[in-house]
Amino acid sequence: MELLETDLRDLGQVRAPDGFVERVLAAVGIAPRVSDTYAEVETSFGVVHVAWNSEGISAVRRAGPAGEFERWFTSRLGRPVARVDVLPDRLARQVSGAIAGLDRRLRFDLSSLGPFEQDVLRKTAEIPRGEVRSYAWVAREIGRPRAVRAVGSALGNNPIPYLIPCHRVVRSDGALGEYSSGGTRAKRAILEQEGVDAGWLEILASNGARYIGSRTTHVFCVPTCSHARRIKAPNRVFLRDEREARGGGYRPCSRCRPVAS
Repeated sequence: MELLETDLRDLGQVRAPDGFVERVLAAVGIAPRVSDTYAEVETSFGVVHVAWNSEGISAVRRAGPAGEFERWFTSRLGRPVARVDVLPDRLARQVSGAIAGLDRRLRFDLSSLGPFEQDVLRKTAEIPRGEVRSYAWVAREIGRPRAVRAVGSALGNNPIPYLIPCHRVVRSDGALGEYSSGGTRAKRAILEQEGVDAGWLEILASNGARYIGSRTTHVFCVPTCSHARRIKAPNRVFLRDEREARGGGYRPCSRCRPVAS
């Protein structure tokens, strides 16, 4: 089939129209390895294209000019994708629920990625809406604490942004960092839609405060942890690092796991 695809695409050194090869293959009874389809979806952060197959969602990308998504998908995942009018009703509800933080039942097809990249994305998918974690946190959680840069590269190449929320991963010093789907400004905007006070996080980062401790419970958390948000202002202690936290008698939160146990 690969030889046939090559012959059809390169015949006469003329690029075949989008979808031509797939239609010819279907006509002669040769099915593609994976059947992906995609549809345009309106979201709170703009119009995106969502692709899926029988294994789950395979790609998400901000909508662009006609044909751009198909070309990007084939280049990135190595297989064709066909457009349909709308997502199936159940999948559409799950996508909307995931964006709203109300539904975590989405399945993802990560088969085009290596084991390390899959581990990174699956762990990132666990970060709750309205919270952030660091690249170092992801690396530690998947058992690769020295692979912080590799985690950043994997997230920069995330084929399913928004739904696998790479925008919720920030630098170890608390600064927002880069974002492959629109840069730092887009990252800040999406986080703020989710209820994160990005400006406050940046102030904490500039002041060197990585954790927040509670004077009453003597637990310390990452700043956006839901437990940290419940600490009343008079009881908040801003901590620079694990050494300062433990030296002050604070123990790490079991929910957000700010440091290695």
